[in-house]
Amino acid sequence: MIGTLVNTAAILAGSVLGSIFKKGLKEKYQTALFTAIGLAATLLGINAAVTHMKDSSFPVLFIISLAAGSLIGTALDIDGGFQKLVGRFSTSNLGQGLSTGILLFCIGTLSILGPIESAIHGNHTYLYMNATLDLVTSMVLASTYGIGIALTAVVLFLWQGAIYMSADYLAPFLTAPLLTEISIVGGVLIASSGLSILKIIDAKTLNMLPALLVPVIWFLLKGLFGL
Repeated sequence: MIGTLVNTAAILAGSVLGSIFKKGLKEKYQTALFTAIGLAATLLGINAAVTHMKDSSFPVLFIISLAAGSLIGTALDIDGGFQKLVGRFSTSNLGQGLSTGILLFCIGTLSILGPIESAIHGNHTYLYMNATLDLVTSMVLASTYGIGIALTAVVLFLWQGAIYMSADYLAPFLTAPLLTEISIVGGVLIASSGLSILKIIDAKTLNMLPALLVPVIWFLLKGLFGL
C-alpha cells in the first residue's frame, strides 16, 4: 500500500503547511482564498462532468442518479449528521471544507483505479500523481479552513485501503463505462460544492452522495438481467 501511504502523507503535509500559512493571513486574504477555492472546485467539477459526458452510453443516468441520490440523502440527512459531528470539534465552517476535500480527494479516476493498479500490478504511478495533486489542494484548503483538513487524509486512507484490499474483486467490475458514469456524477457533486462555497446556491452536497451508488446499481442490474 505504498502508493496510498504516500497519498495520505501528501495530504497531511499539505494540511500542516497550509494551516501554518493561514495563521499569517488577514481576513480579506482568507476571503479571497474562499473565492479561489470555490471557483476552482466549480471549474474542476464542470470539467470532469463535461469531459466524460461525451463518452456516456446512458445520457440520462446521471440525472436519475442525482435525483434518486438526493432524495435518499435528504431522507437520511447525511449533511446534517456530518455537520453536527464536525461541530463538536470546531465552531468554524470546517464541515464545508471537509466535504469539499473528501470529494476532491476520493471521487476521481486516479483515486479509484490507483489502488487497484497498486495491488494487482504493483504500479503506483496513478497514486503518486494523485498525491502530487492532493498535496497542492490540501495546502490551499488548509490555508482557508485550517488544520482540520488533515482529517480528509484518514478518509482517503480508508477509502483507498478498502479498494486496495478488494482489488481482485473490483477490477473486473470497474469498467470504463461505469467509471465514466461515476465521474459525471462526481463532477456534478464537486461543482455543487464549489457553488456552495461561493454562496451561489445552498446545496447540501453530502446529501447527494448516494447518487454515486446509482450507476453501480444500474450496471449490476444490467449485468444480471442483460439490459
